[in-house]
Amino acid sequence: MKIVIDNTIPFIEGVFEPYAEVVYREGPGIRRSDLKGADALIIRTRTRCDASLLSRTSVKMIATATVSLDNIDLPWCKDHGIYVKNASGCNAGGVTNYVFSALYAMAARKSIPLTGATIGIIGVGAAGQRVEEMALALGFKTLRYDPLRAAVEGPADFHDLDYVLAGSDIITMHIPVNDNTRGIADAEFFAKMKPGAIFINTAQGELVVEHDLIDAIPRLGPVALDTWCHEPNVNRELMDLVDIATPHIAGYTLQGKQTGTSLAIRSVARFFGLSDLYDFFPTTDIVEYQAVRIDAHDKSQGQIAATIQYNYPIFTDDFMFRMAPDRFSELRANYSYRREFYF
Repeated sequence: MKIVIDNTIPFIEGVFEPYAEVVYREGPGIRRSDLKGADALIIRTRTRCDASLLSRTSVKMIATATVSLDNIDLPWCKDHGIYVKNASGCNAGGVTNYVFSALYAMAARKSIPLTGATIGIIGVGAAGQRVEEMALALGFKTLRYDPLRAAVEGPADFHDLDYVLAGSDIITMHIPVNDNTRGIADAEFFAKMKPGAIFINTAQGELVVEHDLIDAIPRLGPVALDTWCHEPNVNRELMDLVDIATPHIAGYTLQGKQTGTSLAIRSVARFFGLSDLYDFFPTTDIVEYQAVRIDAHDKSQGQIAATIQYNYPIFTDDFMFRMAPDRFSELRANYSYRREFYF
């Protein structure tokens, strides 16, 4: 068998070589000619998988070492018998770290007290649930909006969107983009938020109507954006107005990449019956690759904020991006994966 792999996926080199012919290519540069005789394609979000790439190839399966499937034409793949699997939940820890690093950093810079604050979580999937767990561990109150989960589990632990927006001091986005959610954060959305409320988007840029956010910023509190409409092209006007701007790297942690790669490898292994790799995980004895536990017991908000900033100094990423916003893709591809922390 033959497998084509994005050469920036970490921890994967050498894994499939005993079982297949393996070809490594730059993700954005993968061409149909590379897929001649290929059975599987392992990618990140940098490879657009649609008819122009996949038609008249032998690809039977696509595994992405990321959560997002936006770069894959799922209906086309389904119609042409190509199985697609993502690494669901792999970035949840990194995204959670980003949210709280951004939150404490912006609050410190603007002298905003966070004691007793309520965090409104828009989407309580893998990332949203981890955000809630850390929020509760740190003494925040939470409000949850997730109509899909509410429909299955019952409405008792969830609220409608208007209630969450009106009752939250912080809003953080964790929903996928689809026909129902694209542009959900529009002028009406921002008008329903508390004056001075903090807004954080680590999900997808297309959830936000950017010109509506620009108009809303004077009445909102601090804003942190990791995702943008029309990536890699960034709205410079919006970038200049927000408090934290980063190039879609919220989930870029060592632990997240280990998990994403392992899930991609396992999915390919199970699809093709490579039983030796069913439970593969890229272990390492490098201490810096291991997550850090932070003891929040008896610590003040200021001490917690300082500890979080020490473990992830988010303004460094903000500074590097603002210095070269036209290098969006390069900054993502060459990002130094950080170490996760948890409470």
